[in-house]
Amino acid sequence: MPSLDLRADPVDLTEALVNIASVSGTEAEIADAVEVALRAQAPHLQVVRHGDAVLARTSLGRPSRVVLAGHLDTVPVNDNLPLTRTGSGVEQLLHGLGTVDMKGGDAVLLHLAATLTEPRHDLTFVFYDCEEVEADRNGLGRIERELPQWLRGDLAVVGEPSNGVIEAGCQGTMRVELRTEGSRAHTARAWMGVNAIHTLAEPLRRLADYRPREVEIDGLTYREGLQAVRVSGGVSGNVVPDSAVLVVNHRFAPDRGVEQARAHLAEVFDGFELTVVDSSAGALPGLSAPAAAELVAAAGGRVAPKLGWTDVARFAALGMPAVNFGPGDPTLAHTRQEHVAACEISSVFEVLRSFLSA
Repeated sequence: MPSLDLRADPVDLTEALVNIASVSGTEAEIADAVEVALRAQAPHLQVVRHGDAVLARTSLGRPSRVVLAGHLDTVPVNDNLPLTRTGSGVEQLLHGLGTVDMKGGDAVLLHLAATLTEPRHDLTFVFYDCEEVEADRNGLGRIERELPQWLRGDLAVVGEPSNGVIEAGCQGTMRVELRTEGSRAHTARAWMGVNAIHTLAEPLRRLADYRPREVEIDGLTYREGLQAVRVSGGVSGNVVPDSAVLVVNHRFAPDRGVEQARAHLAEVFDGFELTVVDSSAGALPGLSAPAAAELVAAAGGRVAPKLGWTDVARFAALGMPAVNFGPGDPTLAHTRQEHVAACEISSVFEVLRSFLSA
């Protein structure tokens, strides 16, 4: 089993974590290494293993608790392991799978777990599995069902890549199918049938004319979106199709819940049958909460809206403010070119240490 030095510089710890392959569903080795390291090097923490998730927390009687969470898994390897480095000093880059999403963030949290023995808030660290796959396998969901007390706190910080800037809240997401029906006929006698694909012209026109809302919450602007993402239909090259399906993705601001988003889509596509395929509520930024305001101040007041969905929504659903804050450019996540600046790892660590220190 690989050994991890949690007291090493977070940049070096990032390299050690990246070099432990942990594609979703195969996190046992990295979870073993994290568990062993925490038990040996952070005796001030209570440590619990839960499947391939590792949980650790202080019990110092502080008046508030901060939950810091990071997933241990990655997408499949794409000829981008082991880690390599380029440049030096402030120009140094770490290249490899997971550098951005999100072992740089994990390294920061693990170093804090081992070195911050007298924090000003009680701390809970959650290193979990299966974030990069379907939601029902997500380790946070399992922990919420079976160990819910481990996810309670006054603020959650998820170490997802955010360019080293606090990203507050997140958008909700909904995917729907719009179905149309026609009647089959031979294409040589097309007037005898009704082309279901052609009937998608009207909903597609509505999509083309759609103007998304821009919503300001806590001084942050969340822009919504509505996009066709797939069209299917037809049975043969010489048959008028009798059914067609248009799949639409809706990203909605966190001032709307799932039911409000569903009602909005029903209004946009009035007259057409809609089926919700999947949906996830967003998360309000909650920047007025004391712990969140302290973190924003520690980060120099820089904060941005999260335009996308992350696991902060799981914490928001538990009634607590939650932010994304981690090193790395999220647009590089899941790409073969994934890389993170060493100085950004260090910067995120310094902000969190300042925020959490007594």
